[in-house]
Amino acid sequence: MNALSAKIESLLFLKTKSVSIGAIARALSEKKDAVEQAVADLMETRNVAESGIHVVQSDEGLVLVTNPAFGDLLAEQIKEDRQSELTRPQLETLTIIAYRGPITKAEIEHVRGVNCSLIVRNLLVRGLIEERDDEVRLLPVYSLTSDMVRHLGIHSLQELPDYEALHKNAKIDQLLHSLEEDSD
Repeated sequence: MNALSAKIESLLFLKTKSVSIGAIARALSEKKDAVEQAVADLMETRNVAESGIHVVQSDEGLVLVTNPAFGDLLAEQIKEDRQSELTRPQLETLTIIAYRGPITKAEIEHVRGVNCSLIVRNLLVRGLIEERDDEVRLLPVYSLTSDMVRHLGIHSLQELPDYEALHKNAKIDQLLHSLEEDSD
């Protein structure tokens, strides 16, 4: 695997949805044809029986997936994960999303002070949160799913304890505003 293929693989690993060739080329400051060749090399390397990770290309773009041959094994693991209790970091992240959502991953990480990529991915897999593109921020944002709201036994997030105080908390607003200033 060449260096460009490795960068593409890393980028796809980080994302939770399909990424277009054009977006990859822009993110890596590479020519589209170089990215296409690197993707072909990556697919040749990864899309083999001995690899646990495969690359799927569709009209929407590229995405890393697990090897379909391991579907039964993974289905059992997902079932166990969904039935297991949430960890403290997962609960903290879920709480931030509930009270401050829709919120970007960068904002979640700024509030928590640690990388939350795997936690967010796990919450997505469990169906507790959903991701959508925010047209203002031009980034994916996360919010609770309607199933999660229903599971909490409430009709809307405003029914959460101390929702108004935490949703519009001045200290958290200031913390998130400092993130916006840092990115400008």
